Amino acid sequence: MTAPQTLDRAGIAQRIPHSGSMCLLERLEGWDAESIHCSTTTHSQADNPLRTESGLLAPNAIEYAAQAMALHGGLLATEGSTPSAGFLASARNVKLAAARLDDIDGALQVRARRLSGDDRQVLYEFTVAAEDGRLLAEGRAVVVLNTPLADMESTPS
Repeated sequence: MTAPQTLDRAGIAQRIPHSGSMCLLERLEGWDAESIHCSTTTHSQADNPLRTESGLLAPNAIEYAAQAMALHGGLLATEGSTPSAGFLASARNVKLAAARLDDIDGALQVRARRLSGDDRQVLYEFTVAAEDGRLLAEGRAVVVLNTPLADMESTPS
């Protein structure tokens, strides 16, 4: 059985580590072995967990893209296996073309393309665009997989 080509928010939440209101993506529009395209309107919701008193600031586009990358990894995983745990290690060459996301009309279009990787880390490039095609954010991100975080209690101060 192959992974579905489209998913709703509930299907996405089953495949990424984010749940509840922190699951920012609402729809998987399509994907293949190299890329993924998702959409969402959660950026316009007053209860968005990333929203501050100043609104939903544009750097949060990186989190939207990171969730698309996590979903892509989950879709690429072998059927029945547990997707690799990962964390965003770096975001580079990030360019923001808007100050805020919460005042963007329509659905955000979140795309990520896997450029390289292995079982330890993956390099993606990403874009977040408005529904009308206007580019809001772009960059590259490294996701580190299967690497336990250091035990904070045993780390010397």
